[in-house]
Amino acid sequence: MRILKRLTNNWALKLISLALAFLLWFLVVEIGDPKDDQDMGNVVVRLTNTQLLDEENKVYEVLDNTNVVRVTVTAPKSVLSQLRSSDIVAEADVSKITELNTVPIDLSVSTVSGVTEIKGTPESVKLNIEEKASKYVSLNCTTVGTVADGYVVTAMVPDQNRIEVSGPKSIVDQIRYAGAQIDVTDATGNLTANVDITLYDAAGNVLEQNKISKNVDHVKMSVEVLAVKQVPVYFTVSGAPEKGYMISADPTCDVESVKLAGSLYSLSRAYGITIPEGVLDVTGATEDKTFVVDIREYLPDNTKLGDSTYNGKVSITVPVEAIVERTVTVPAANITFSNVPSGYDAEISLADDPEFSLELSGLAADIEELRLNGIKGKIDVGAWMTSQKIEKLRIGTYSLPVTFQIGDAVTMKNVIHVKVVFSEAED
Repeated sequence: MRILKRLTNNWALKLISLALAFLLWFLVVEIGDPKDDQDMGNVVVRLTNTQLLDEENKVYEVLDNTNVVRVTVTAPKSVLSQLRSSDIVAEADVSKITELNTVPIDLSVSTVSGVTEIKGTPESVKLNIEEKASKYVSLNCTTVGTVADGYVVTAMVPDQNRIEVSGPKSIVDQIRYAGAQIDVTDATGNLTANVDITLYDAAGNVLEQNKISKNVDHVKMSVEVLAVKQVPVYFTVSGAPEKGYMISADPTCDVESVKLAGSLYSLSRAYGITIPEGVLDVTGATEDKTFVVDIREYLPDNTKLGDSTYNGKVSITVPVEAIVERTVTVPAANITFSNVPSGYDAEISLADDPEFSLELSGLAADIEELRLNGIKGKIDVGAWMTSQKIEKLRIGTYSLPVTFQIGDAVTMKNVIHVKVVFSEAED
């Protein structure tokens, strides 16, 4: 009882003593290890439970760089001295997303204790959430640079001709095609390379690649590079037009020469492209006839067309016109003599034949040209004497044939004989 009485006596004084002792301990601690604030720099926020958006077929985009938070920590100096920015854990749980599409950021320290307060700016991550879309787009392959002189790119073959893209619907809807480029500068042989794939809109503008997922990021391209040579195109027209018609002029081809590609050896043996006889058949034609021929069927061995934009077709036109008959008058003055025997004079008797009518057959233009230029005729006395077996010419009047200069394009249907008077030549 005496001990208990001693313990309970002066209890107020004892409480005061206890409080003073605690205060003294607190002051000692605060003076020896005071609290302070420390800027821990930028910390990247880790988004969790993002699969919830995937399950709803949605994609997200962080706005305004809000997934980077500036962190300030309050703690005793002894704690702060041990703390590193890597000790700060910043997380944003997508399951807590608000109607404004913001996700609060939770901050914590993973390695040390004693932190009294941790703050960050911003306090939430802002997201842009869209429907997820995907589609296939064609892959267009092109070259950059110029191959060596005398060579050409004849083929480009990618290991696939389309790719799948997925991402925010607003961006996927803008994608029209994918492109891949390979550098062929100064190339003299085939090339193969893995090249990056770029996405383009309808206007050919490059779209942001980091917001879109592609099933492949690279494509393997093979490029064929061959030597080139310019060669002519040869052809022959066969058959004959309908009776009463004829080919009126030389056929014309819209392509005079073609660029061939191949090895240097193959090109050295290629002298031209020949369209076989029988392909251009005008049998029975009554008007101009045009043939469209694919010359790829007739290329020299081990060669191909050297222009990838050329479809290999040539157009050949054979002009066909009707044959006409015209009568053209030739005056006697247009007829001359040749091979007149020595000692004789010869002249045309104009009493009956002051002019002569030629019955001509051919193209109207050819006959008209002869008429305008004046048709010339010739009487070969020596040839006539030989045909008639006349060794010595007697003075008198004879009927001799006239040869008219009308060329090969026009045919003369009648034979003209004229009366020629032979007399002794005057000295």
